[in-house]
Amino acid sequence: MMKLNPFNVINTSNLRGDIFGGVTAAVIALPMALAFGVGIASAAGNPPGFSGAQAGLYGAVLVGLFAAIFGGTPTLISEPTGPMTVVMTTIVVSLVAAYPDDPGLGLAMSFTVVMMAGLFQIAFGLLRLGKYITLMPYTVISGFMSGIGIILIILQLPPFLGHGNPGGGVIGILQNVPRFLGDIKPIETILAGITMAILYLTPAKVKQYVPAQLVALVIGTVMAFIFASSGADIRTIGSLGEIPSGLPQLQMPVFTFKEFNLMFVDAVVLGMLGCIDALLTSVVADSLTRTQHDSDKELIGQGIGNVFSGLFGGLPGAGATMGTVVNINTGAKTAVSGISRALILLVIVLFASGVTKVIPLAVLAGIALQVGIKIIDWSFLKRAHQVSLKGAAIMYGVIGLTVFVDLIAAVGVGVFVANILTIENLTNLRSENVKTVTDADDRIDMTEEEKDLLDRGNNRILLFHLDGPMIFGVSKAIARQQTAMADHDVLIMDLSDVPHMGVTASLAIENAIKEACDNGRHVFIVGAAGKIKRRLEKLGVLEMLPPQHLLMDRKDALKQALFLISDAIEADNAEAKANGSNYVVDLKNNVPPVETGDPS
Repeated sequence: MMKLNPFNVINTSNLRGDIFGGVTAAVIALPMALAFGVGIASAAGNPPGFSGAQAGLYGAVLVGLFAAIFGGTPTLISEPTGPMTVVMTTIVVSLVAAYPDDPGLGLAMSFTVVMMAGLFQIAFGLLRLGKYITLMPYTVISGFMSGIGIILIILQLPPFLGHGNPGGGVIGILQNVPRFLGDIKPIETILAGITMAILYLTPAKVKQYVPAQLVALVIGTVMAFIFASSGADIRTIGSLGEIPSGLPQLQMPVFTFKEFNLMFVDAVVLGMLGCIDALLTSVVADSLTRTQHDSDKELIGQGIGNVFSGLFGGLPGAGATMGTVVNINTGAKTAVSGISRALILLVIVLFASGVTKVIPLAVLAGIALQVGIKIIDWSFLKRAHQVSLKGAAIMYGVIGLTVFVDLIAAVGVGVFVANILTIENLTNLRSENVKTVTDADDRIDMTEEEKDLLDRGNNRILLFHLDGPMIFGVSKAIARQQTAMADHDVLIMDLSDVPHMGVTASLAIENAIKEACDNGRHVFIVGAAGKIKRRLEKLGVLEMLPPQHLLMDRKDALKQALFLISDAIEADNAEAKANGSNYVVDLKNNVPPVETGDPS
């Protein structure tokens, strides 16, 4: 069992760099957590009793703290991320809508999903599944992430243009875009535009000392205060309701039989996405620090963080690339950076949460919209069609399903189609290594002696050669070769170069051998050992053959085959001479069959 010892990652050897990294990461996390939390509250119709700002901040505190203590990537910064926020938005909107008369129940169930997702992540880590989590086709990952980026952009359109969320999700917003454009709130749109301009135009030298998000947040808030003093009506976080200060209330798990299946599936999706998000960011951290993270331990840390975040009404989180890179670049080397960052944010939540109520929603929309733009995989979008048309089709299909249908369907369909295409490619590749010859042929690598023995068989010996892993798709190629077999007296099934043989391929080989035996042909199996031999034994194939017909050397099989058909070849010689043909097979070098017994 894996040891959960938090102190193996906590030390004070780099205290100054870790604290500086934590402070910088906290500065970046503040506007992002606020933007994501307010975005979810707005999308859900601002249900009573739900403070998006507080949920975002507590998600940043709790996920970041416990992931830093128990995780397997010392410099990783964990907090609510764009992808996790999009999925959580869908969960909150659907569960709140399911109980319109009691939105508090829907919210409680939403946070229960966060806890369940955390438990799934812990289970993945304990089962040591970390190395398998990211084994997903890049076309699917790219399409899914780009789709999430597009959703995040669409969700910011109403506040960017000065309106509230109309409901109805992505489709509802797109249907109302003409109305938004016909009734733009100029001041709020200007604030959002200025925010994005600051994010993109802030010089790199300035970003080294002050994050662009914080600069945009401060300038945007100051400008909003100036506009408001002139009589402009600007919506702020405070306009959504009172922001609770102090410690949040404990959110006990809540289930209903009616929605349990939906909650279960949502939790699996949220947990899997969090795993992928965190581990991909861990890989980025490894490349910057030249270290190696512990995937399974990281999943446990992420899971613990999300369980506690759900218990206290916080948003789910995962490894955040931006915060992690900034953390490392400012000198962080240990988990002290993540812990200090969480404690700094906790102080803000407990003692300065009232300050956040004056932040304009348009500014947060600009920040979140820029995150959505950055999530989109522009690099692969530009060249996907050049790399692979099928891959590009999968990616665009996943994007469409993600945006307009369902996140779960997008990943499921994308992975299924990608795997089918991969299996097809592997089958075609492996099928090329299923070959049958009755004379010396360059398609099969043979020694000169083996070629000579096969030629002397006068097309009466069929060499059935298999090479490489025999996956289930290859069974068609085996059956096809079997059907196309020329008439012969001896079948030599050469499995010397087969490291793996699936059940379906094994059954196809069994059919070929059984048919040969039923037609009175001699059958030899060459090179079957270990797992291959045990598979044939379980199928009863070896019982069809004499023990001496199971060999490890192809040359010995050819010699025995020639001995068995020597009379037939003599008859061929006699017929050839009677017809005046120059063809004569020399059998003087034939040797008696090799007594090998059991090759094992």
